[in-house]
Amino acid sequence: MVGTASFVQKLGNSVKKVSESKSSSWWYNHHMRAASRAIFERIPLVDLVLEVRDARIPMSSGYEQLRYFPSSSRNIIILNKMDLANHSKTKEWMAYFKERNYIPYAINSHNKDSIKEFLNFLQARVRDIRRSTHSSETHTTTVMLVGIPNVGKSAFANSLHQIGRISAAEREVKTRHCESTARADKKHHQFKGTIDDILIDQSELAQYFLSILNFSDEYKKWAKISTTDDDEAALSLGASSGGSEFDKRENQIVNDHTQDFVVRAVRRALFHEISAFKGNLEDEKDMVQLIEAQFTALRKAFNVTSNPCGDTTGNGMVAAKLINLYRTGRLGHYTLDTLPRISES
Repeated sequence: MVGTASFVQKLGNSVKKVSESKSSSWWYNHHMRAASRAIFERIPLVDLVLEVRDARIPMSSGYEQLRYFPSSSRNIIILNKMDLANHSKTKEWMAYFKERNYIPYAINSHNKDSIKEFLNFLQARVRDIRRSTHSSETHTTTVMLVGIPNVGKSAFANSLHQIGRISAAEREVKTRHCESTARADKKHHQFKGTIDDILIDQSELAQYFLSILNFSDEYKKWAKISTTDDDEAALSLGASSGGSEFDKRENQIVNDHTQDFVVRAVRRALFHEISAFKGNLEDEKDMVQLIEAQFTALRKAFNVTSNPCGDTTGNGMVAAKLINLYRTGRLGHYTLDTLPRISES
C-alpha cells in the first residue's frame, strides 16, 4: 500500500489543513490548560499511569505530556475500543509499544470479560510494585488515569468501578481519574469522532473513509451478502411512501440508516462498486471516479434524494450517515495510524 498513500495522504492532509484553519480555543481553554499543568505535576507522584488511547489511532491519540517522562513499566498504554480497530494492526502496535518499554493492553470498555481480565492484570502489577518497593499490604497503590478527550476514559473508569467492586479490586487500588487534553492529529480525531463535526465538512471525511476502504480488504467480507425480498421491499417502500400516518412511520424506518437492512444495502452497494471498478486505485483521477460512483450508489442505499437545506445532490446527508456507520463499527474494523518507520521512531 505504498502508493495508497499519494491520494489518501493528500486527501487526509487536506482535511487536516481545514481543521487547523479553524479556531480550537473553544475546546482547549484556560481551564483545560490548568488541568494539564496539575496532571503534569502529579505524574511523578503516582505508582502507575494508565494512558487511555483509541486503538484505531494508537499514535495520534497519545497524551502529549507523557512524552516528557521516560517510558517505563509504570506506564500502561490502554488501547481502548479494540473492537472497532483492525485486530492484526492492534497486535502490531502492541509489539511496537513493548519494544519501547511500555506496557500495552488492548480492551473493550463495554465488555465485562475484557474489563475483568484487565483488573486481574492490574492487580498483578500492583503486587509486583509492592514487592519491588517492599511496601506493606496496607499501602495504597495510586493509579492515575489520563488521556485526551473522547478516547473512552469515562466508560473505562465506570467499568473499572462497577466490576471492580465485585472483584474487590478497590481494596487494592485507588484510581484518580484525570481529564486531560492534547493537540493530536485532528484529521484522525475528526474522522473517528473526537472533535465536533463543525470543524471539517463531512463530505471530505466520507471521501477520506472511502479511499481507505477502497484500499483495504474489508469490503471482501461482504461478498456473500445477498439481496433478500425483505430488503428490496423495505428499500422500495421508502421511495413510494404516501402521506398516511402508517406510511410515514414506515418511511422513518427506511430512513433510519442504523437499521440492519439499510446497513446491508450500504455494504452491498460499496462491494459492488469496488468489485466492478476497472481503473487504477493508485491513480488519483480513477480514485475520484470510484468515490463519485460510490456516492451515487449510497444515495439509493440510504434512500436519500435531496436535502431540503440546500444540498441538492444529497451528498451531505449520505456522508453524515456513512461516517456514523464507520464510527460505530458497522462498516468494518480500521486502524488509521500507520507504524512509524525505524528512522522516525
